[in-house]
Amino acid sequence: MTTVNVTDRSAHDVKADVLVLGTIGQDGEAALAPGHGLPRGAASHLATQLSALHATGSADEVLTVAGVPGVAAPVVVLVGLGKAGATTTSFGHEVLRRAAGSALRSVRKSSKVAVALPATGVESVAAVAEGAALGAYRYAGVRGPAPKGKDAKASEPVATITVVTPEGRTKAAKDAATRATVLADAKAYARDLVNTPPNKLFPQSFAESVKERAGAASAKVKVSVLDEKALVKGGFGGIVGVGQGSVNPPRIVTLTWNPPKARGSVALVGKGITFDSGGLCIKPPASMLSMKSDMAGAAAVAATVFAAAELGVPVTVTGYLCLAENMPSGSAQRPSDVVTMRNGTTVEILDTDAEGRMVLGDGICLAGESTPDAIVDIATLTGAQMVALGARVAGIMANDDAFRDRVRAAADASGEAAWPMPLPTDLRAQLDSAVADLAHKGERWGGMLTAGLFLQEFVPEGTPWAHVDIAGPSFNEGAAWGYTPKGATGYGVGTLLRLVEGYAG
Repeated sequence: MTTVNVTDRSAHDVKADVLVLGTIGQDGEAALAPGHGLPRGAASHLATQLSALHATGSADEVLTVAGVPGVAAPVVVLVGLGKAGATTTSFGHEVLRRAAGSALRSVRKSSKVAVALPATGVESVAAVAEGAALGAYRYAGVRGPAPKGKDAKASEPVATITVVTPEGRTKAAKDAATRATVLADAKAYARDLVNTPPNKLFPQSFAESVKERAGAASAKVKVSVLDEKALVKGGFGGIVGVGQGSVNPPRIVTLTWNPPKARGSVALVGKGITFDSGGLCIKPPASMLSMKSDMAGAAAVAATVFAAAELGVPVTVTGYLCLAENMPSGSAQRPSDVVTMRNGTTVEILDTDAEGRMVLGDGICLAGESTPDAIVDIATLTGAQMVALGARVAGIMANDDAFRDRVRAAADASGEAAWPMPLPTDLRAQLDSAVADLAHKGERWGGMLTAGLFLQEFVPEGTPWAHVDIAGPSFNEGAAWGYTPKGATGYGVGTLLRLVEGYAG
């Protein structure tokens, strides 16, 4: 776990293995960002190095310089903040967050890193702290003994990050560092779950991971598990149908953080398909390569509940992890089957590769039975989301515009890109069925929206609800950027935590 703290000492005096400083682009060349506070000799040396290396100061540009005179840290990492004017002294929170993340991703074999970016105000300090801690993430993987002579430290994350700021002695800055530590640890847990190979992570082992983390947590999170027998008995036909083709039976895991004198209650429902082959409507082989990530919504929900508990947020937060493995076999669900959901609604199955909405439908029903103030479900639900919004932007749909905007605001504040999408009533007719109460899929066009309309059918009347489709931003198949690594991103933890914290006010 990477720990974040703050200091008001001068950057060049901080004892660390690495010092991170910002650069800006001016007229095609790079210059040190203002507010670095370095001695004249150190600043002059770095300016010479920037010129010699033909630096531009562009975003994500990272350069390393060793042995800077007058600087206690033996290595200085220079990270670009983008174009700026000669008098620019402040930068956007996401610019700082990404720059800090880019810098920390470049650091290897170092235990202590100091970060001195031009952060003005507590929110900027928080952005730097979060970006640095998220950028320090490393996935250990599933590996045998290290080869002889290989340095195991090269893959270990940074242990301590110190954010240099004039506000380092204030309680607000210290609180921001604490929150950044908790958030980064929660996102690391979500990333680890998503990155885990599917033969290692299946519904039961996912449930065991959650129980183990709850047992080790400093704050009490209650965990309960519905196994396949309890799911059948409880009428959870959606998730039972999806999971019936696998040797790894489904589970619904409920996590509850219930603090004394809670000021509100929020239910979070996560899609947890630990591997999605498509079922009998099997996917093309290339489309299965990232399907271990189809449980990213459940991972985000679990991580958020633990983070809220660790921070002591005075809001009751209940997470519902809808866990199943979607596999083809002689017992697998068939197109044209009809199943009965938790609330008694019958659903005609049209495409076994549209399984996520079935497990979520049951989860939303269960969440609604506790009458929370609001319900949010989060899922890698549709390829249509990526067609509409690309790989970095989630889609948000809701039964209440004000609540949708509230979720979107939480996403913006956390640096997780999201965009509001409609639930057009004219598309609802596509879900009519001749043999059941509901068909579980609409036409190809507007597939993200009809999926949202399907889920809306299971929301209790009068309860604010939002659906967040994270098919794109949950898993990064390209190169790392900013604080986002290749592979699992942990998307959604920041948004959900911000939303929950909002109910405390």
